[in-house]
Amino acid sequence: MEEGRPLTVHTLNELLLVCSLVLLVAVAAVRVSSRSGLPSLLIYLGIGIAIGQDGIGNVVFDNAELTQVIGYAALVVILAEGGLGTKWKEIKPALPAAIVLSLVGVAISVGVTAAGAHYLVGLEWRQALLIGAVVSSTDAAAVFSVLRKVPLPSRITGVLEAESGFNDAPVVILVVAFATVGPVDDWYVLLGKIALELVIGVAIGLTVGFLGAYGLRHVALPASGLYPIAVMAIAITAYAAGAMAHGSGFLAVYLAAMVLGNAKLPHWPATRGFADGLGWIAQIGMFVLLGLLVTPHELVHDFWPAVVIGLVLTMVARPLEVFVSLLPFRIPWQEQALMSWAGLRGAVPIILATIPMVSGIEGSERVFNIVFVLVVVYTLVQGPTLPWLARKLSLGKGEETASDLGIESAPLEKLRGHLLSFEIPPASRMHGVEVSELRLPPGASVTLVVRDAKSFVPLPSTVLRRGDELLVVATDPVRDAAEARLRAVARGGKLAGWLGTGENGSGRSGPSGSPGSRRGPGSR
Repeated sequence: MEEGRPLTVHTLNELLLVCSLVLLVAVAAVRVSSRSGLPSLLIYLGIGIAIGQDGIGNVVFDNAELTQVIGYAALVVILAEGGLGTKWKEIKPALPAAIVLSLVGVAISVGVTAAGAHYLVGLEWRQALLIGAVVSSTDAAAVFSVLRKVPLPSRITGVLEAESGFNDAPVVILVVAFATVGPVDDWYVLLGKIALELVIGVAIGLTVGFLGAYGLRHVALPASGLYPIAVMAIAITAYAAGAMAHGSGFLAVYLAAMVLGNAKLPHWPATRGFADGLGWIAQIGMFVLLGLLVTPHELVHDFWPAVVIGLVLTMVARPLEVFVSLLPFRIPWQEQALMSWAGLRGAVPIILATIPMVSGIEGSERVFNIVFVLVVVYTLVQGPTLPWLARKLSLGKGEETASDLGIESAPLEKLRGHLLSFEIPPASRMHGVEVSELRLPPGASVTLVVRDAKSFVPLPSTVLRRGDELLVVATDPVRDAAEARLRAVARGGKLAGWLGTGENGSGRSGPSGSPGSRRGPGSR
């Protein structure tokens, strides 16, 4: 290639070659993202812009249709990973509020944002409605990537997580409707389409999920490595079936994965690790691709319109949709304020902005540029300030540290058991409890305690202390009961079970260190 001559990328093979060359750099950027507190989408978008047109790589890529196809595929993987990591006990209490926020809230956000884009920026109504629709989808992965070090009440995380999984469906329907050449359907026709597609998506997602879980529990596969592949294949099948039935494939894959994730499937730790890895790859590839697609010098003209529309979305539309949608649930204003500011936008709006480009809608390039700038600018503003706002609203200590032991689990294949390890946090009520007072179920026992860098085998009378690291071995049938009992004692002390803090008590459980502890990896 001659010096100064751009490298033009048109085909999938050429694109895969370019993406593979930057994959290692993007993986290394995961550590930078985790330390900086910024959502990872900014790191990966920056890599794509750096190697793209106007960047040091000078790679020209302008295939919006290919970007849309690959972006959809990546979103399916990310939603599947997010659904697998969603715990039903945590999300169940927040489900009604999240559903209302995903439907009523989206309608309010689209209307208010479109009005601002039309009257303040001067966009035509179709362009304004397109922007209002594409930026109405929130990204839980971006939210959790900056909040993973701030423990929050489960109601907040549950609502945000469920909202991000559910609001993709109505948003996609609206964007496709507004991007269709010709007149836009009447509002009641759009409502009917949304309702029908959501019902179909729910039915197919739950059906595929339950059937897949039943099959995996009763059919022994010849190799343990096949279980992670089978789980992801079942989740992707739900998307394909939902889309072919003219339903919401995104909702179907999320629900199917959530059913599978709560079904106590064999070799589950390996499955979660496999899904996490796929989620990261999908996230990295999608963001780098979007960075390649954008032309930086064209963003200058649309910078201030994007800032104005973002102000309307962030300061008016999002708070209004949260207030109206959550009004029946009597959620405190502090939590509503945090949910309003936590409405981060990620990859989904940028991918959805390619739909009008593929459809040939007039002004679609400007719509894409405005959405791109809006997502980047307001992620830079909102992301780093979310932990600060949580502390200012006294929500950073929403639950006792003791409610989350951060239990790690490793399978013991030949012994048909699990090795559970955790450290007793400073505020845990497990401090001062004797090993015998843990009252673990038969088949589970504390095998090792590490204290002050020294390990020893505990006696039944050994008193546990803050900072102790425990290793617990549990057989397959009692693994869940043992973990639930440990969490109960951490919350309620030795009398847990008699004081109302039982194994099924509320509270967050499990660490949130994966990219999609969410949902997913950072991005939609």
